[in-house]
Amino acid sequence: MNDQVFEVFLNSLRIPASCIVGKPIFKKLFSDATDGQKSILDATDKLCLKDDIEKIRWLYTLKPNTINIPAYINDEREYSEIAVLHFELSNPSKIKRITQFVNRAIPYPLVLLFTHNDAADLNLAMSVSGKRINQADKTKWVIEESFITPWIKLNAPSPAEQDFIQSLSVSSFSFKSFYDFYNSLIERIVALSCVEYSGVFNIDGSQDTSTSRLKILRMLEKLGLKKAELANKLKKEKQMGKQVELNIQVKKINDEITRLKANL
Repeated sequence: MNDQVFEVFLNSLRIPASCIVGKPIFKKLFSDATDGQKSILDATDKLCLKDDIEKIRWLYTLKPNTINIPAYINDEREYSEIAVLHFELSNPSKIKRITQFVNRAIPYPLVLLFTHNDAADLNLAMSVSGKRINQADKTKWVIEESFITPWIKLNAPSPAEQDFIQSLSVSSFSFKSFYDFYNSLIERIVALSCVEYSGVFNIDGSQDTSTSRLKILRMLEKLGLKKAELANKLKKEKQMGKQVELNIQVKKINDEITRLKANL
């Protein structure tokens, strides 16, 4: 049943059949990966690879000759193809670590799809990571910020999650270059992250809007941490005067959160 649910999701992406790879990836590809001197995966990464990942499949490769999108290559970036990989996880809590070591091992842009079975539900998460050429050593690459969606119950997505899934049809992405195509996906993941604060999923296709939203999200995350820190202090504080002072600080943070939410 859950295999069918995932297949329906893949079909909704509308990736051309010419891009299908559909082959298993053996864990050895990652465990043996080196940077020319040492292993790319550390001991904790290798334990995660062994224990927390059940299967890995190479689903699609998008190249200029398979999807008619031009490569994007300059001194800073090389987006000549995009690979879509699927990881079946036994431990969904390790998704960030997996995202990091997989992107260290494979040089070109990746779309990582993660699934995890929870009772009758199939949960899906998606990760993308921008990359640029290491200017000190052009044979290496630097991983920029990674974007990871929350877990989505594919059997019963929320209205906003359903809107997100519908937005993933590749025909709605920019075909100007693979760099623009990849940024179209980042924009959608950022928009989904905004739902936690705004309650709605929306995209406008503007790179400026996506960048602005991301800055606001990061500010909201910091304010949330600061608010939690103040709340903990407030619980322990016995002096009335300091309680009042802490409450004033919390009120200021809440006002700033409200202001920022309005700009998402």
